[in-house]
Amino acid sequence: MVTEARKLHVIEQVLKIKNEEKLAAIEDFVSRTLKKQKKEARLESPFQEFVGIWSEEEAAEIENAIAESCETINPDDWK
Repeated sequence: MVTEARKLHVIEQVLKIKNEEKLAAIEDFVSRTLKKQKKEARLESPFQEFVGIWSEEEAAEIENAIAESCETINPDDWK
C-alpha cells in the first residue's frame, strides 16, 4: 500500500506543475521508462536486443559468409 500512496503523491505533485518544459520533461521520462520496461519484459535472451538490427542485405551477406566458410568440409583438414 505504501507504493500506491507514493504514486498518488507523485500525481498530486505533477498536477501542481505550471511550467510547460518541466511537464514535457516528466512526460518524456515516463515514456522512456515505460518503453524500457516493455523492452526488458520482451527480452527472452541476452541476444534478443539484437534481433532485427541487420538489413536484408546484411543478413544475406552474413549468411553467405557462414555458408562459404563454416559449412564447407575440407577432407584434408582431418589428416
